[in-house]
Amino acid sequence: MKTLAVIPARFASKRFPGKPLVKILDKPMIQWVWEAVTKATTVNSAVIATDDERIARTALDFGARVVMTSPAHPSGSDRVAEVARRARAGFIVNIQGDEPLLEPSVIDAVVDALNQDSDADITTPVAQIEEEDAKSPDTVKVVVDKKGRALYFSRALIPYPARHQTTFLRHIGIYAFRKYALLNFVKHGPSTLERIEGLEQLRALEIGLKIKVVSVKFVSHAVDRPEDVPVVERLLRERGY
Repeated sequence: MKTLAVIPARFASKRFPGKPLVKILDKPMIQWVWEAVTKATTVNSAVIATDDERIARTALDFGARVVMTSPAHPSGSDRVAEVARRARAGFIVNIQGDEPLLEPSVIDAVVDALNQDSDADITTPVAQIEEEDAKSPDTVKVVVDKKGRALYFSRALIPYPARHQTTFLRHIGIYAFRKYALLNFVKHGPSTLERIEGLEQLRALEIGLKIKVVSVKFVSHAVDRPEDVPVVERLLRERGY
């Protein structure tokens, strides 16, 4: 099954305007993500999907393939779906552009899982974290069933450790969709739980799509606010950049 990776990128952001173009170790953040995507062995082709000429020019300058999309999309997934409708690919990977620490192996893990589990509509990665890190509402947690399927995602602390010490699963914002599942997902529009938590993956659960969770060993730190930039730069330097 051919796999297309799409990185949706928009300039407007309430918490961090112009985030895709912020410099991280003298390189635009979107470039760090693009370079990780292009090193993934399971990806046949990749594009940056945007409605902003500034992002498009920057991406073309570092050699990315760019698709201009509608400015009316309410979410990144809708932007990815616009590209997917024209693509001859059975698997569509939606990759958030604010994960500059992303490693190609993480992308390969979710695509491989989609290949291996014929019942899964979507696959997505998680990494174990400790309770102190899990307390932040910026860190999305997930609980899973015995088959490794997502039961619920939340910004709250789940599962709540009422009687037992536990580890927590931090969700990493990458999704490998079967194409039909992505198009079904965007057709429905925002759901009740999605609006409450501000997490669009809850829409998938509410409409009955099966999300397989893939555990990876990956130190992730998304860039949500300007103060995240020096943290990510420090982590990149520790990797030898």
